[in-house]
Amino acid sequence: MDFVKRCDFFAKSRVADVARKGLGTSADLGMNILGYRPVLLVGSVPLATPAAVFEAVAAALGRLVRRIPDGETGERSQGITWLGAPLRQAKGVVALSERAMPDGTMRPVLAAKPGASTADVQFGPVGYAQAALQSYAEFVRLRREGIIPAGIRFQVSLPTPIALAFGFFAPTSVRTVWPACERRMLLELDQILQGIPHSDLAIQWDIETEIARILEFPDSAQNYPVDELVNAIARVCDNVPPETELGLHFCYCDMGHRHLVEPKDSFLMVDLFNRLAATVARPITWLHAPVPRDRDDDDYFAPLAGLQSEGGTELYLGLIHLTDGIEGAKRRLTAAERVVADFGVATECGLGRRPPESIAHLLVLHRHIAELDLTTWSDPEV
Repeated sequence: MDFVKRCDFFAKSRVADVARKGLGTSADLGMNILGYRPVLLVGSVPLATPAAVFEAVAAALGRLVRRIPDGETGERSQGITWLGAPLRQAKGVVALSERAMPDGTMRPVLAAKPGASTADVQFGPVGYAQAALQSYAEFVRLRREGIIPAGIRFQVSLPTPIALAFGFFAPTSVRTVWPACERRMLLELDQILQGIPHSDLAIQWDIETEIARILEFPDSAQNYPVDELVNAIARVCDNVPPETELGLHFCYCDMGHRHLVEPKDSFLMVDLFNRLAATVARPITWLHAPVPRDRDDDDYFAPLAGLQSEGGTELYLGLIHLTDGIEGAKRRLTAAERVVADFGVATECGLGRRPPESIAHLLVLHRHIAELDLTTWSDPEV
């Protein structure tokens, strides 16, 4: 079934009927109010342009999504690897070597210059604000043309500052450059906020380094205590104004479609979220937590019963996997529902490392899984 036929099939589905007739808006599509689950796209979608991403997502998912990212297309499709060039040009920084990443890309290994202080390290623009403002212009155009439904927000996903420090700098320089990375990312955020109406924007902080590179390893967690990490995340979260939605993507990485470390269960993520919910001064709009493909057991989901959210945070579980489709999602949904009833669906991570030709297929799979509470049919081609 080609993409056009898939979108035509969507147009005939009951969920599409609800969305197209306006029986629900992005504000009142509760996690299960209308009998289906909302969808979250984590960030990257490997199509040719942001406009192509907006058009594909709007056609396949309609109002099942409350916000649409620009797909982090082009050089941004390989996570933060594209930041190597601007970071190595920073004042107070030297390049030591290069290293091969698990996905085959190369990254520079950088360091603070000998004797340099945090104040000596100064990063110029890294590109997040420029990309967001250019993509938002396309988003507005397509909404004006009726392709993107009214009420859906423009989503921008950003790495937390420590991801830049850990991802590109020698361990001995991380403490020196981390505050400089924070200054830079807050400047990028400020430029985004200046150029996009706050009520039309959703900011997602991608929290990978803190989980998959630090807290999962006792030695690293001793060097970077959880309270320090929580306070650092809270600082960037609290720079997002209240009119703008705030999301948290908890990530175990997806280089080569493999996690950096396999989560034992969801306890670490629940604990981190609860600490953040108690520390961040503003509401957290949504939380995304991954679900490994082989985890449909009660042990993995049981800690979710301890999530503490008094502000109505939307929970999205990354339980959609292309490799086992609807049947695998059913198993994970069933297990999750024994613990939490109110959640939306997503993949574990962004889609940027997938072949572009797989995206139409995967978007339709999102829609089918969102409908599982509403219908019993399944598409044998998905």
